[in-house]
Amino acid sequence: MIESSAFGRISIDGHTYTSDLFIFPDGRVQDGWWRQRGHAMGVGDIMALVDDSPNLIVAGTGTNGRMRPDADLSSFLREKGIGFIAEPNSRAIPIYNRKVAMGLKVGACFHLTC
Repeated sequence: MIESSAFGRISIDGHTYTSDLFIFPDGRVQDGWWRQRGHAMGVGDIMALVDDSPNLIVAGTGTNGRMRPDADLSSFLREKGIGFIAEPNSRAIPIYNRKVAMGLKVGACFHLTC
């Protein structure tokens, strides 16, 4: 579970991370996530999550919500049968925690700054 977040940091299961990251459905965290186009998030940027076949991907778009999913990302995920929610981190974190607590197979990606 995600315990807290502030600009440039996020705490997950007792460990604090300071770079953008993935949370895989099995709970593994992979930090150091980079996107091909900075504040844009495309299909290729999240294929590691897609390959784990989650029911849902929650994208934390940053403290101020400045990271934007590409227009075709939602339709690509829908075709794969994967739900998608993209919100600023303050809204994405409780959604992620709630969906995990419900037992859904959830993947996530979080941009930790702007």
